[in-house]
Amino acid sequence: MDDKNLMENILLLEKGVCDLFLHGTIESPTSSVHQAFNSALGESLTMQDTIYDMMADKGWYPTEQAEQKKVNSVKQKFSGQ
Repeated sequence: MDDKNLMENILLLEKGVCDLFLHGTIESPTSSVHQAFNSALGESLTMQDTIYDMMADKGWYPTEQAEQKKVNSVKQKFSGQ
């Protein structure tokens, strides 16, 4: 397995962890449990962001700029609701 595939797998796992912590935070029965999940979520989001940045720096997570026309179209569509 090359470095790119390894990083993609780590990123996917970290995104899954974030999802679990988010639901744990939402469904927490007590404030202490909520705080524990929320803290873990924050740390996981930071880790996910770091992994993304590393991949983007190497060109392994390419993104493209959205066309302003499409952005304006979506904004207009949802601004009337």
